[in-house]
Amino acid sequence: MPGEIRYDAMDGVATLTLSNPGKLNAINAEMWTALRTRMDTIAQDETLRCVIIRGRDEAAFAAGGDIEEFLTVRATVKDALHYHEELVASALNAIRDCPVPTVAAIQGACIGGGLEIAGCCDIRIAGESARFGAPINRLGFSMYPGEMAGLLALVGPAVLLEILLEGRILGAREALQKGLLSRVVDDETVIHEALACARRIAAGAPLVARWHKQWVRRLADPSPLTEAEKLAAFAFLDTRDYAEGLSAFLEKRTPRFEGR
Repeated sequence: MPGEIRYDAMDGVATLTLSNPGKLNAINAEMWTALRTRMDTIAQDETLRCVIIRGRDEAAFAAGGDIEEFLTVRATVKDALHYHEELVASALNAIRDCPVPTVAAIQGACIGGGLEIAGCCDIRIAGESARFGAPINRLGFSMYPGEMAGLLALVGPAVLLEILLEGRILGAREALQKGLLSRVVDDETVIHEALACARRIAAGAPLVARWHKQWVRRLADPSPLTEAEKLAAFAFLDTRDYAEGLSAFLEKRTPRFEGR
C-alpha cells in the first residue's frame, strides 16, 4: 500500500493522518506534496477551527523521509533542491503559515522529517514512549536550511545543534525539557488529549485564535510595531464574536462563535 495523507473532519476539527504502512509512516515525495496541498486547502476553510496531525498507528508519528527513494528523488543537485525546497520545505511552511491552529499528536517514532513536521505545529502532545531525533549525520547528509526553520524557531540554536551534531535519540521527557514538546501524557491517552486540546481551541473565537497566531509570529520579528499594526490589534472590536463573547459572559451562558 503506498503512502498517503488521510483527511477527515468533524465539528470543526480536521485530522491529517500520516500513513505509510510498513515504513513507520516515513514521508515520501508524494506525501510531502499531498501534505502541502491539504494544508493549503485547510488554510482557506473558514469552517475549520483546529487541525490535528498524527501518525497512522501508535508505532510512529513519522520516522523521517522515505530514504529508499532518495536515490531517485535526490540523484542530482537540481533534483535535491527541488525535493527539499519545493516539496519538503514548502509542506513545512504550509503548516507553519496555516492560520488554523495545529496540534501534533505524537506516538512512537518522531524522527527526521517527522520531527520537522511536529516542530511546525503550534502544540505538540506526545506519549511517554515517543522518541525524537534527527540522526542524519549517520547517513552522510545535512538538514536543508529551509527545513531547519521551524525547529530553530522552536528550540533555538543550542538545542538544535545538539540534536543534529550528536544524532542522539531523545525520550519524551528529555524532549519536553528541551522545549520540543508542549506536554507528555500516557501513551494510551495521546489521541484523547489531542482531541480534547482541539475541542478547547474550537470552543474559542476562531478569529481570535488566528489573530493570536499572527501576532506571535509578528512579535518574533524584533522590529517595533507600527502605529497601523497597533490599531489592527483591536480589529476584534468590530466582530460579532466579540459582541457574542461579552453577551455570553454577562448572561452566564456558553458563547456561540461564528467566526464573524
